[in-house]
Amino acid sequence: MPEEYTLPLKRIAEELGLKELWSPKPLEEILICSRDVDRPALELNGFCDYFDANRVAILGRSEIAMLRSLDTEKRVAAINRYFALRPPVVIVARDITPCVEMMDAAKEYGVPILSSPDGTSSLMAALVAFLNLQLAPRITRHGVLVEVYGEGILLVGDSGVGKSEIAIELIKRGHRLIADDAVEIRRVSRKALVGQSPENIRHFIELRGVGVINARRIFGMGSVKPSQKIEMCINMEVWDPTKVYDRMGIDNEFTEILGIKIPVVTIPVKPGRNLAVIVEVAAMNNRQKEMGYNAARELLISLGMDPEDMAAGDVRVELDI
Repeated sequence: MPEEYTLPLKRIAEELGLKELWSPKPLEEILICSRDVDRPALELNGFCDYFDANRVAILGRSEIAMLRSLDTEKRVAAINRYFALRPPVVIVARDITPCVEMMDAAKEYGVPILSSPDGTSSLMAALVAFLNLQLAPRITRHGVLVEVYGEGILLVGDSGVGKSEIAIELIKRGHRLIADDAVEIRRVSRKALVGQSPENIRHFIELRGVGVINARRIFGMGSVKPSQKIEMCINMEVWDPTKVYDRMGIDNEFTEILGIKIPVVTIPVKPGRNLAVIVEVAAMNNRQKEMGYNAARELLISLGMDPEDMAAGDVRVELDI
């Protein structure tokens, strides 16, 4: 089974600026485990067949107005029926003051109630984005993650191949470091991976012969970034004279991380190659491909060849990371 992650309600309240109206225990002891959010209009009207007890509930102006339109007896019944399901937390949008019956039900069933000044749609968007990031499936892999011209580049390869040295050179050329040695990768959607550094080694780089340095302290705040979407993976390997390396870039090489395809480029490493410049060019070329331009295809056309005769194929690359 996939590992389940949790998030203290206090973290959510701090991130979104929520105010505690009532809670049966400290917010840091209440753990949220679902990335989904619920607007419980159906449950308040008695339809509870698909109720998920792990979802954060948001009450907006519509739900509150519907409850206020009921007479006292029906309002109490609707509120008690819903709070008896024990959602993990109820957040009231627009700083609307909950009615007395709702506060009484929250205390009776032990359901915390928070308040937000934001509108319902804005609150839901911010909450879903935060939960998707914090509760996303994740893995930690050996490598270096840098931002080059806005592209998230994951450098992988055997230990000692020179990934950290390339990161230092890229930082000096104006790019930014996200993680060195260990990269925590999260799947935040069906199409996107976001990488960041484990908190205890954030901004640190290990350089053999020099030791551990703090990139933020040496190069300044502009040299680091907390997280970055991963758009490309560059596999660094020691130059093998018996191996034929791709010189055209016709095929689309990719690897899969958490079920998402990431383009891969293999760069052979040997003395004399300016690897930082090669990484920069690879990042810019990947952005051009994302925008629909392929230099190899244009070259074939200019040589009078039919690019369809050398149609690009998808080639999966298994990386030892």
